[in-house]
Amino acid sequence: MEIAVRNLAKDFDRFPALHDVSLDIGSGELIALLGPSGSGKTTLLRLIAGLEFPTRGTIRFGNEDASLKSVQERNVGFVFQHYALFKHMTIAENIGFGLSVRPKATRPPEAEIRRRAHELLDLVQLSGLGQRYPSQLSGGQRQRVALARALAIEPKVLLLDEPFGALDAKVRKELRRWLRDLHEKTGHTTVFVTHDQEEALELADRVVVMSQGRIEQVGGADDIYDRPASPFVFSFIGASNALPVELRGGTVFHAGTPIGPGDGSLPDGPAQIFLRPHDLVVAEGGPGTLAGRVTASRRSAGTRVVELELLSGGERLEVEVPADAPSAVAGPIAVRPLKWALFPAAA
Repeated sequence: MEIAVRNLAKDFDRFPALHDVSLDIGSGELIALLGPSGSGKTTLLRLIAGLEFPTRGTIRFGNEDASLKSVQERNVGFVFQHYALFKHMTIAENIGFGLSVRPKATRPPEAEIRRRAHELLDLVQLSGLGQRYPSQLSGGQRQRVALARALAIEPKVLLLDEPFGALDAKVRKELRRWLRDLHEKTGHTTVFVTHDQEEALELADRVVVMSQGRIEQVGGADDIYDRPASPFVFSFIGASNALPVELRGGTVFHAGTPIGPGDGSLPDGPAQIFLRPHDLVVAEGGPGTLAGRVTASRRSAGTRVVELELLSGGERLEVEVPADAPSAVAGPIAVRPLKWALFPAAA
C-alpha cells in the first residue's frame, strides 16, 4: 500500500505541531520517523493512523483519500511502546482480539481466529505460548505479541510508535534484527517512530528526519549520515563538531588559519563547518592544522574520544583516536581536518 502525504498541517489549540509536511511512502517500504521530542514525528504517525485528523492537507492510501477516515476504515495495525495487551486474556486471545470484535457479518469463525492466532505465534517465534498470560512473558516477548495482534487483522499499513522504547538495550538490538527479518517475510508498508538514531539507521529503508514540525531530510542511512542536508541533521545524526569559519578567495579560514579549500557552494564571508570526530586526525602541526590542548578523554568501545580546546578561538572539539594513543593525555595537540560539510553562518 502506497501512502502519499501532501501539505499536511496539524494545530493543537492554535499550537502548530506540523507545518506543511509532504512525504511519499512506497508500497512495502520500512520507514523511520526520527527526531527529538517535539519534532512532530508521533503526530505524523497518529495522523497516518487516523487517531488524529489534519488541520490542513491530505493523506492518501493508494488512490483513496483517507484524510478523514477512521482507524477502522483505514485498516491499519498499530503497535504502542507499552504493549497495551489485555492482562486477563491469554496470548492467543490477545492476538485474535481484533478479529473477534468485528461486526458479525465480517467476523471469522472462532476456529479460524484460533488458527490465525497460532499461525502468527509461529511467525513471531512464540510457538506454544498461546495459553500463557502477558504477565508470564518477558518485555521482548510481550512486544512480539503486540506486533502479532496488529498483524492479525491483515492491515494495509503497519504503524509502530517507539516499539522498543521500554526495553533494555540488548533486547532492543535483538528485536531490531527480528523486526527487519519479519518485514522481509511479510512485506507490509511499515512506518515506525523512534528517537534512537542507531535504530533508525540500522532498520529502515529510508529515514525521515524531523525537527520542529518539519521534515529536514529524507534518505537512506548513507545519505543521512554522510550527506546531511542541514546543520540540524549533521548535529543530530551521530557525533559532530561545529566551527565558525570565514571563506576568502575559495579558502576556509578558522580564526585566521587556513584549513583547506571551500566547495564552491557559498560566497566569501562568514560560514560554519561541521565535521565528525573520526574526520580529525592528530598531526605534528603546520599548514591546515588546528592547535589546541587536551582537556579530557573517555573510552568509547574500541576507541577513545579526546576533548580538545582550540588555542585560536577557544572552541571545543571531539577527536576520535585509538584507545592507546599517547595524545589522549592532557597537553598540547594539533589536529588536521580530513573532510567537513560547509553551511551558511548560524543566524
